Amino acid sequence: MTISAKDLRGITVATVLPFDEAGAIDWDGYSALLDHCAKPETTDCVFVNGHAGEATALTDEEKMEVIKRTREQISKDQPLLVGVVPTGIPDALRQAEAVREAGADVAVIFPPEALGGGNANTMAAVKMYEHLAKELQMPLSHFQFPIASGFGLATNVLAEIAKIPEVIAVKEGSATLLAYDENRRAIKAADDNTAILPSNFHWFFSQVALGGDGILSGLASLVPGLLKDLWDASENMDLAAMRAANDRLYPVVRAIYGPAPVVDMHTRMKDGLQMMGVIKNAAPRLPLLPQSDAVRDGVRQALIAAEVM
Repeated sequence: MTISAKDLRGITVATVLPFDEAGAIDWDGYSALLDHCAKPETTDCVFVNGHAGEATALTDEEKMEVIKRTREQISKDQPLLVGVVPTGIPDALRQAEAVREAGADVAVIFPPEALGGGNANTMAAVKMYEHLAKELQMPLSHFQFPIASGFGLATNVLAEIAKIPEVIAVKEGSATLLAYDENRRAIKAADDNTAILPSNFHWFFSQVALGGDGILSGLASLVPGLLKDLWDASENMDLAAMRAANDRLYPVVRAIYGPAPVVDMHTRMKDGLQMMGVIKNAAPRLPLLPQSDAVRDGVRQALIAAEVM
């Protein structure tokens, strides 16, 4: 399947990954998770081996198995995006070639360490993508980190990356609404065929109101229908329906992303999935830790308020 930006419109679920009590991947639980969150009626694309899937806690063999099992289970019409978290260009090439062989349609490139540390304006990122595009000849997406992390690229750099034909999307996680809008406008001006996939969890409503090509979020692992309702309402330019969808989504967003530290957000999603009976065990792999009873109760109350449990 040849993938272009238009194929990435809609809801992209960044899948969480369940483990059993011994810490091994719960493959039956993962299959049940995909049945829950990757149904074509709610979900247009699937993204694996990212933050939500605890990719940095997986072996290379486990990552490949996640890709293969996902590709086998989801619809052949659903694009499969796969995270590539490299130390540098040789590692990016190695990983991207491996994920393509395993069944990935799009390699989502995380910024390597050399592009961090406040190096947002560097054109080295553009040179990196030019090299990857030439060597790989496959669809690529850039994973934009929060600006405050030191790994978020500057607007002018993103616009130059968008001009590279193989770069078909930007996962936009700058984590400020102003940066999102500036990046969206600059990228679309540079190449209107580059998909903007907002993923700033506190501003789902505002982002799709401003404009975008969909929503990419781990939260779609838990409540795909709520995000789908918001997206459909935005596509129909129905402000009242957008507000209604956002009101149902709000308590879930606050319960998942509100407590500190925010890095535990995906564990909280798994807590919710366990409460809903989708998976059996919510525990993450180290260095992440299980959530407190108080945080778990907040998730439970939010799901009840959102009328999904």
